[in-house]
Amino acid sequence: MCKKIFVAATGQHCGKTTTSLSLIHLARRKFQRVGFIKPIGPKLASFRGRDVDVDAALIAQIYGMEDDLEYMSPVVIHPHTTRDVLEGKIKSSTMLRQIKAAVAVLEKKCDFLIIEGAGHAGVGAVVGLSNASIAAELGAPVLLVAGGGVGSVIDDISLNLALFREAGAEVRMVLPNKLIEEKRERTLRYLQLAFKNEKFQVVGGFNYSPVLADPPMNHLADLLGLELKGTEEQAAQIVHHVQLGAAAAQRVVDILMPSTLLIVTSSRDELLVMISTLYHLPEFQPKIAGLLITGVSPVADIVQRVLDDAGIPYMRTELTTAQAFTEINEYVSKIRVEDLEKIALVQRLAETELSFETIEQIF
Repeated sequence: MCKKIFVAATGQHCGKTTTSLSLIHLARRKFQRVGFIKPIGPKLASFRGRDVDVDAALIAQIYGMEDDLEYMSPVVIHPHTTRDVLEGKIKSSTMLRQIKAAVAVLEKKCDFLIIEGAGHAGVGAVVGLSNASIAAELGAPVLLVAGGGVGSVIDDISLNLALFREAGAEVRMVLPNKLIEEKRERTLRYLQLAFKNEKFQVVGGFNYSPVLADPPMNHLADLLGLELKGTEEQAAQIVHHVQLGAAAAQRVVDILMPSTLLIVTSSRDELLVMISTLYHLPEFQPKIAGLLITGVSPVADIVQRVLDDAGIPYMRTELTTAQAFTEINEYVSKIRVEDLEKIALVQRLAETELSFETIEQIF
């Protein structure tokens, strides 16, 4: 008989897909046949000539599940889908049948099946298929991924619990994620006290990791729609800090932090030359992930030659420094199939920070 877990979350960016990646990695050490499905895919991607959810495509590529892709993403939300459902052109019951049919196939093929929801418990309600209702329809017990704080996290969990209960879905575990390491035990203690009268268990998830949370250079290039001048290795460099090159050149150098993307206006010739020159030095290379050169003024020819000679990775945009900084600061990095460092770290952390035995017992 196939064991099923519905992985839900209290909201966006809690680490739901990271949790799914981890569960698959751990489950494969015990079960021969492990499967994954994203019943409703709100984020469209084209993979192997098929419209699928981006998370389903990611999991398929990482774990070699491409042959099951048609079942892994049975319903994908296109730009017109919500309007068509509300106008009666598409029926929720039709989509539900597609989901159940796909799950039935995977249940026969798998010993352990991870069903990943989309966002919080209410996501999907616009098409008549919220995460809570899908979990109930599939008879899959819920693992609810939450944030790593106390007050707002308790509020978020409580709101989501109400929807799951209304739908008749059973929440068996709450997994607080992105926990601050030095506050981990205290945070878990308060969360467990807050829900001590509930039937589910509160079990600690991942500690906060800058490597997982922060974006590589190529993600930021895609975000801004820019060409990244650099090698593949430089493109994969994770940016842990973003700093503005607004102070005097020496001051900017003095406050550089590890793996910094430095945003510099194109007219700051002396700073661009200084950073490019320092990039040659072993003690500075770990501090400089790259440059984002902003503004409409052209980079001086001699400065451009210095940049190219230094081999420092950089991007060029006509956005203002403020516009570029705001876009980057609001960006939340998601794991991609090419992010080998992040994927390997997720798998390593899963083996030390998640107890699969506990999860299996609960489910």
